[in-house]
Amino acid sequence: MWKRLTLLWTVVRGDARQLWFALRHPAAPGWLKLGALGIALYLISPIDLLPDALPFIGVVDDIVLVPLAMRWLLSRLPPGIAQASRQRAGR
Repeated sequence: MWKRLTLLWTVVRGDARQLWFALRHPAAPGWLKLGALGIALYLISPIDLLPDALPFIGVVDDIVLVPLAMRWLLSRLPPGIAQASRQRAGR
């Protein structure tokens, strides 16, 4: 269980770093900035898809949706920006 959580943390941290460098790229598209803003707002917003009051499911939606959204944004990057952000993120 802990091994899986550390692996998940490593992947999410790497994706977040790559997304950060892609956002700072001079040719970053506007939709990428809006998508990253949407992810950030979802994280800090008190309104969730599933309320956090539900014992297990309320927290799991944040743990699942945020990494999926980050991975989806990264998969839609133009090739030049994706390559540059991967190099700067050390991947």
